[in-house]
Amino acid sequence: MMKERSTETKKRGVLIVDDHAVLREGLAYIIGTDPSLCVCGMAENAQKGFELVEKLKPDIVLVDISLPGKSGLELVKDIHAIYPEIPILVLSMHEESLFAERLLRAGARGYLMKSEGGEKLLQAINRILEGNIFVSDEISSRILEGFTGKKSSPFKASPLGKLSDRELEVFQLIGKGLSSRQIAEQLHLSIKTVEAYRASIKQKLKLQSGTELVHYAISWHQTNISSGQTDF
Repeated sequence: MMKERSTETKKRGVLIVDDHAVLREGLAYIIGTDPSLCVCGMAENAQKGFELVEKLKPDIVLVDISLPGKSGLELVKDIHAIYPEIPILVLSMHEESLFAERLLRAGARGYLMKSEGGEKLLQAINRILEGNIFVSDEISSRILEGFTGKKSSPFKASPLGKLSDRELEVFQLIGKGLSSRQIAEQLHLSIKTVEAYRASIKQKLKLQSGTELVHYAISWHQTNISSGQTDF
């Protein structure tokens, strides 16, 4: 007698890397509502996240762009360098398209604003698992406007486009109000190295003083971080 073939479809494993426990749980809950998906692991920082990628070989990784220590951007680079077949969806509160461009170039397959909610999250995950690239609607519009020539490229137009990835990280943390010592601790750098980055940032942005840099960074942070609460 022939055995009945199982009709149950294997669920796709999702690894969540985010430093906020409440957000991790919220993401896991939303993912659990899709019968084709399951959360195979969760991590609070880049180091643990990469370890779980090696151990679990998930079908997709969700990465928060703002992680303590090594950033989400650096984690994307690390994962893509060793496991290019594992797609990555970045979750961000940064509305400036420069960040999406940097992360897509680093190997991410998607960039989703945290304010977009659970339905968009599931849509993004499934689109990426189908082999597509997914970018939040607003960010996508800005990118397409640059590529079609309707507007100058958002990447070139942004003064922050002149900054290296590490300088951009330092600039973000200055915008959050962190001191050089706090930035050094978070990025695992020496204070001297952070000061060197600050000097380079000032030069590239044509700012005259450290105070001007702080004011500029804080103003940029307030303008370019999504004001809405996350819906995850």
